[in-house]
Amino acid sequence: MTALRLGVNVDHVATVRNARGGAAPDPVRAALLAVEAGADGITAHLREDRRHIHDDDMKRLKASIKKPLNFEMAATEAMLDIALRIRPHACCLVPEKRTERTTEGGLDVIGGFHALKPFVAELGKAGIRVSMFIEPSSEAVKASADLGAPAVELHTGAWCDALAHRDKGRADYEFGRLRVAAAQTPGLGLECHAGHGLDYDSARVIASLPEIVELNIGHFLVGEAIFVGLAETVKRMRAAMDEGRTTAAALR
Repeated sequence: MTALRLGVNVDHVATVRNARGGAAPDPVRAALLAVEAGADGITAHLREDRRHIHDDDMKRLKASIKKPLNFEMAATEAMLDIALRIRPHACCLVPEKRTERTTEGGLDVIGGFHALKPFVAELGKAGIRVSMFIEPSSEAVKASADLGAPAVELHTGAWCDALAHRDKGRADYEFGRLRVAAAQTPGLGLECHAGHGLDYDSARVIASLPEIVELNIGHFLVGEAIFVGLAETVKRMRAAMDEGRTTAAALR
């Protein structure tokens, strides 16, 4: 079974910093600590309203970390220009609304197909690996492949929300959607990632899907870090993911 990578999102370290102003806590320091604790990469979302990560944070992250940097971005010309200047390892194209507290769903890769295609092409031409943050549906997976993106990130938010509300029926339904979408990716030549709302327990479960090779997790890790420290949360997350993958492999 393919190894499962952990991408640590440092957005909300910047959220805490921006609440007070100044330079602390520094998301770059958090990224370096996460990498030292076992993260396979760092994710950061430069939002159009700059509510957490700032432009200088992206530059410093690219210059400071030795692991891959995943730049989450809206499909806008301004963000494309920044990505082409910074040259991160990867760009994940995400939907973005000014009024949302967090990303509320997957990118509309079907309705926005023609608008998204040049962004995928430009980033790919620059040697940047592109992923599409999508709902776990067969149609969205197929459209992402047709766009020429080498990877998709399945939005796990609806499943995690159902788990949080102890709605077993809805949770089973949403996990079924994730399972079917993930299973579709190899046949289309897509690398499969997943993320949004994951904690130790849900990461352990989704690690059982063999097609998924990367989880991107942020808010939970930063929140838990208040109590036990960021290095410890990363280590515990790494252990939960490894446990889920190992247990699933033993059952096959």
